[in-house]
Amino acid sequence: MSDLTGRAKELDAADELAAKRAEFVLDDVVYLDGNSLGALPANVPDRVADVVGRQWGALRIRSWEESGWWTAPERIGDRIAPLVGAAPGQIVVGDSTSVNVFKALVAAVRMAGEGRDEIVVDATTFPTDGYIAESAARMTGCRLRPVVPSEVASVLGDRTAAVLLNHVDYRTGRLHDLPALTAAVHAAGAYVVWDLCHSAGALPVGLDEHGVDLAVGCTYKYLNGGPGSPAYLYVRSDLQPRFDSPLPGWNSHAEPFGMRPEYEPAPGAPRGRVGTPDILSMLALEAALEVWDGVSVESVRAKSLALTDFFLECVERYVPEGAVESLTPVAHEERGSQVALRCQGADAVMKRLVERGVVGDYRAPDVLRFGFTPLYVGFADVERAARVLGELLS
Repeated sequence: MSDLTGRAKELDAADELAAKRAEFVLDDVVYLDGNSLGALPANVPDRVADVVGRQWGALRIRSWEESGWWTAPERIGDRIAPLVGAAPGQIVVGDSTSVNVFKALVAAVRMAGEGRDEIVVDATTFPTDGYIAESAARMTGCRLRPVVPSEVASVLGDRTAAVLLNHVDYRTGRLHDLPALTAAVHAAGAYVVWDLCHSAGALPVGLDEHGVDLAVGCTYKYLNGGPGSPAYLYVRSDLQPRFDSPLPGWNSHAEPFGMRPEYEPAPGAPRGRVGTPDILSMLALEAALEVWDGVSVESVRAKSLALTDFFLECVERYVPEGAVESLTPVAHEERGSQVALRCQGADAVMKRLVERGVVGDYRAPDVLRFGFTPLYVGFADVERAARVLGELLS
């Protein structure tokens, strides 16, 4: 047994989140792809069976009221709120991340008003965000200006309407400075939209604390909501009366069952709704969020940093020198909850890792991504993953 194997056992024994592992359905593989799809919380199958068999099968249409289906988007939003540092009444769950990016970005431009005709977007963003930003710019008559996050502050001006940024870079795991960038956007008189897909559930966000205007995020990564689980939209409370969604639907109407031809937006977060919510996946998400009971985001962040530190140490020890290059920042304040390693033949290497029971993922052309979900990943998992990687590259 190596000294790193022994250290891993000691770290697992001292881990205050170790008991949470029992709340997930896990097997013998080392699952380091929770930054793409979180593991299944053990309570979800029975909950979904109840939704299908009793709520839908027996109560049927009555479940919109008796089972709380109608209020699920706001109720589940309030469960997500403390995980991203938001007070209740500011998050609505529904639609996909892409749809919510579109709603938020167009609404931000509309709030900015005349004379502001430029949208700034993270040039390194997840492609969908870029596609949506380009479409939103065409629709609103704005110029699209892609820049890397480090240059955002230098390009802001009196023509800037909205800025779309990722909290964590999906390829490298780099954590961007949300407080400073939000302050810079506000100083220019513009609105900021943050994509939290790779940070919510992995580290503190502080939406209210830092005065973020609008934010979106998915729920199937660190929040473990399941494949295709609905995304969410955050609209800061004081902006809600001015939030003008480009996708007004009957679910966001002030009187949804009035069936009036004129549209009148509902007050508060519900004006971010559009059409009928996806009840099956939404209630699976609600059940999944129960694993967060009694867990602080700060403790999750502390373990995340410890896991990624230990992984980098193990990689340095086990992997032949020069075989990989870490793209993930060493500094804690610049690191999310994943490690990205550049590696020749990365696609084939990841396939071999999966065959050996270590599941991460690959991003073209040469990046191995390993996501560390603190609720169910342990230090022994980390040591085993690095050891197998070293064996494959030796």
